[in-house]
Amino acid sequence: MSVCGSTPTVTDVVAELERRYPPVWAEEWDRVGLVLGEPAAPVRRVLCVVDVVPETVAEALAAGVDMIVSHHPLLLRGVSSVAPTTFKGRIVHQLIRAGVALYVAHTNADVASPGVSDALAARFGLTGLRPLHRPPAGSPAHGDDRGVGRVGELPRPMTLAELTRHAAAVLPVTSWGVRAAGDPGRMVRTLAVSGGSGDSFLGAATAAGVDAFLTADLRHHPAGEHLAADGPALIDAAHWATERPWLDDLAALLREAPGVETLVSDLDTDPWTVHAAAPVVDDKEPDREG
Repeated sequence: MSVCGSTPTVTDVVAELERRYPPVWAEEWDRVGLVLGEPAAPVRRVLCVVDVVPETVAEALAAGVDMIVSHHPLLLRGVSSVAPTTFKGRIVHQLIRAGVALYVAHTNADVASPGVSDALAARFGLTGLRPLHRPPAGSPAHGDDRGVGRVGELPRPMTLAELTRHAAAVLPVTSWGVRAAGDPGRMVRTLAVSGGSGDSFLGAATAAGVDAFLTADLRHHPAGEHLAADGPALIDAAHWATERPWLDDLAALLREAPGVETLVSDLDTDPWTVHAAAPVVDDKEPDREG
């Protein structure tokens, strides 16, 4: 971002974001770009979030930011009202009253290189990265190393059980945690990762020939059928946890602007808040005395 001798404006920040994540790269169903904010308003402080929810809005207002950059859209589907009596309407009114702009980079950030899955791959030290699923020829996002997900090689082989524990250690902590499907002793050398919901890419993971695929929101039947067809082992983490790493890269991009302070939200917005592991059963025979 090149801003000489003056405070960057909403327009300046948007231009930098769209240079790295062009809106034309987004899926047709997606809603990205500037949602709220006066183009000429100054931007001195930005908060990067995964979700625009009451908790992250409260965090933004308490921090006195001028702009929120979110991964997930607030207004993904059409609405007929933004009255303050509605969930999304209350957020819109809060942000407008406070003069806080809102910008969304979603599937255009997913396919970017570097993008959401590059940040996830970095948590595992993957090398030799390539896209898991490339946009089709003719798509505005087609070309270079762009695409959804990343495939790479781990620094050292791990068993699936070990890699699952490692994932729980390197990913942001959530109540959901990390679970895996497959033989716990299976050796994993190559790993595919995809931030966010990834079970539509199970076939791509199989075609990539990886040993395991880490993503979020895996469903019972697709996962079971995938494993029955000898697909890669699966590692399922919380949706928020797989996309939170990208916020650090996003913040680093925006910090290049003189005079802009960039904050990253670590508020866990994953909806699942309680996790209970099955109790350990002692299979020893009880003592029978007397």
